[in-house]
Amino acid sequence: MNRRQAIKTAITTAALASVLRPGMLSSQESETKAAPAQGNTLYLNPANGADTNSGAKDSPLRTLAEAARRVNQAEGTGPMTVILSEGVYAVGETATFKPVQRRFTKTERLTIRAEVLPDDSEWHTGRMPTLIHTLPLAGPKARGLIFGMAMETSHVTIQGLKLLGAPVVETPKPGMLIRVYPIGRMGRDLDDLEIAQCVFAGDKVTSPNHLGILVHGSALRVHHCVFYGAKLTVVFWTGGSSGHSMRNCFVHGAYGSGIWTTEIADDFEFRNNVIANGNYVWTYQGGASAQRDPDARAQAGGSTTAAEKQRVHYKVIDSLFAANKKMACSGTGANLGFKDIDASFLELINTKVSDQAVAVELDETKKNFLHPVAGSEAAKIGAGLFLKPAL
Repeated sequence: MNRRQAIKTAITTAALASVLRPGMLSSQESETKAAPAQGNTLYLNPANGADTNSGAKDSPLRTLAEAARRVNQAEGTGPMTVILSEGVYAVGETATFKPVQRRFTKTERLTIRAEVLPDDSEWHTGRMPTLIHTLPLAGPKARGLIFGMAMETSHVTIQGLKLLGAPVVETPKPGMLIRVYPIGRMGRDLDDLEIAQCVFAGDKVTSPNHLGILVHGSALRVHHCVFYGAKLTVVFWTGGSSGHSMRNCFVHGAYGSGIWTTEIADDFEFRNNVIANGNYVWTYQGGASAQRDPDARAQAGGSTTAAEKQRVHYKVIDSLFAANKKMACSGTGANLGFKDIDASFLELINTKVSDQAVAVELDETKKNFLHPVAGSEAAKIGAGLFLKPAL
């Protein structure tokens, strides 16, 4: 081998080593070079994972965005599962789940879940995978719809995660909105999204959690979740859509509203929920107005549409609304340009409205951390992370 050949070989070897070294690729390079998922399970670990790994249990990925790319490239049939180990995940780009050559079904689902779930005997709150959103802003006039996870496929379950807000000031100057939505779905023709045993937490000043779940389409089923200090919790966003439910959820300190419905069908199942210590209980938005830009509508003055005046009727079963400032408002945009409305569209069945605040367990060594204090009236509703009876 002559000198020129030796130099060429050395350069090629060094370049190959840099490609294979875990964690060296940028997200853009990873997107083009990532291999499709091998098998039906991908593992993530924020401490020792790398997005150049295989995704096997002993070779985990690091980011949810990379797991989404692997799922999107997957071929074949059957369920897929993305398992997140405990630890803190910085969500620096949207994880868009939109497979091209694979379709999930009601029984063969895409599942994104914690490795250890709340009902497991070895679980405690410190074992929840914690997602904190660090997404870049979309320019000087950023206007929301920055998703942490975008679920653009049907038949998905998300389970056992803790999702925090973004460490920014939400409205630093007039006309500029900085918002992160931890979970979103924009396809109106999509169906069957289950979100269970998750915590959505934020702080109005340090890490606003503007809105935990914003979903178009049908059959959004939210159950056994805790929403703590979020502005808004769940928006069921497609007027006329059906199959939705919200069960066994605890909403504490929502400074917007505890739930937002956009003229969804009256088969909506709302039961065993506690909405406490917040602003409005319920935001009602007309289906027609939801198809327009809600921010633009708010800035226009938030007038009520004819559709909103003829409200769909909903049953509220076995629930508790406690120490909230008001019951209902019309949806006029997420900047809280709300208008008080009559709450007679809600039929309260074995449901109590109280002025008494709900005490929250703030001892994180206890399993019911961020739940209503054990033994209280609110705790007896059965709202919180645990599928099995209490604690």
